[in-house]
Amino acid sequence: MLNQTDMRGINIDRLMQEIDEYAQYGMNEQKGVTRPSFSAEDIKVRKKFVGELEEMGLEVTIDGAGNIWGKKKGTGKKKGTIVVGSHLDSVPNGGKFDGPLGTLMAKELLVTLEEQQIELDHDVEIVSFTAEESNDFNLSTFGSRSFTGKLDIDELRTAEDSAGTKLTDALVSVGGSLDAYPKMYETHKDKKAFIELHIEQGKRLEEKNIPVAAVDRIAGVYRNKITITGEANHSGTTTMGNRIDALTAAAEMILSVERVCREHQEDVVGTVGKADVSPNAMNIVPGKVEFTIEIRGKSDSEAFRQVIDSVLTACNQTAADRGVSMDQEIIIDQDPILLDKGMADILTRSAANVNESCMTLTSMAVHDAAHMASVTKSVMLFVKSIDGKSHCPEEYSTTEDIAAAGKVLLNALQLTDETLN
Repeated sequence: MLNQTDMRGINIDRLMQEIDEYAQYGMNEQKGVTRPSFSAEDIKVRKKFVGELEEMGLEVTIDGAGNIWGKKKGTGKKKGTIVVGSHLDSVPNGGKFDGPLGTLMAKELLVTLEEQQIELDHDVEIVSFTAEESNDFNLSTFGSRSFTGKLDIDELRTAEDSAGTKLTDALVSVGGSLDAYPKMYETHKDKKAFIELHIEQGKRLEEKNIPVAAVDRIAGVYRNKITITGEANHSGTTTMGNRIDALTAAAEMILSVERVCREHQEDVVGTVGKADVSPNAMNIVPGKVEFTIEIRGKSDSEAFRQVIDSVLTACNQTAADRGVSMDQEIIIDQDPILLDKGMADILTRSAANVNESCMTLTSMAVHDAAHMASVTKSVMLFVKSIDGKSHCPEEYSTTEDIAAAGKVLLNALQLTDETLN
């Protein structure tokens, strides 16, 4: 039966102090955190984290991808592990909650289990995944994608960052190795469930004044680099009727992304956040434009595909109408991912058990839980973000909301332990 001492929750003061301590690694004058994976600051944080897990008496391992695992033994009555965690790396000038909140909460939960003498039948593991954020190797969610076998090892052997550093060398610096990948895959069967706590990075919880949400799916993500080729020419001597302007064609395509996505605004968002114009001179009609389209959708796969097709149809029509050529390079094409309904129900029930309001949401950002869903029962818990700010120094969740999330997760660990065979 559930131990009712879990109503006390976690030691929120201790957790908030740890979050502040970890934020010092990579903090700049604007109070933002810059701690990209494999950087000097990242390596320092990893050593700190490993040392603390060892001091807790956990069985600590670092797998082939450099993911850090810390295991607390259960009674042994049930086989396998319940995994809780997130990541410790950050974007440039990011906030102190994105990633570390979920990872340090996992550590706090295990300390609380010990202090409140709550014994589980399953083993419980903490994980800190390597390189969740976008990085110089262009391999976001690297640790979880590696762990779940979604990356090609032969391609990883030749991967380099912009400075020419080989990924293989970067992995060694954090205790990983591509040669250890097969052994990493063998541990999949031991993972019975994965729970990831994360700030929402949006305003939906704040608008409803609800502290937490069970996340039952991850939005699909589609990214396409479009190259438009027209004809560069003198801006003064080329009449309007004789122009084949790559930039005006691109502008019309960008507006079509906005138009199509606005038609489905409750289910999809579309962004063109990067564009390069060539020759990029004031007195030359642009001859070439490269821009990226990103579409994220929370609806089903078929509806997501229809939005993408509508955008590309509009772009192709513009190219034909304006006499430009259009080339595409698909970067990411990932359908919406369903997380585990049973685990989402456990989070909802746990919130009710500890008298906290909870709703169900879709994550519009991709997280490690999306990839863990391919090998185990995976779910996320969102905590309210103030003003929806994320990936910036202003990123913030209140102590009260984080404490509420801690109570829900502590109860959810026990409920998961009881529920899973």
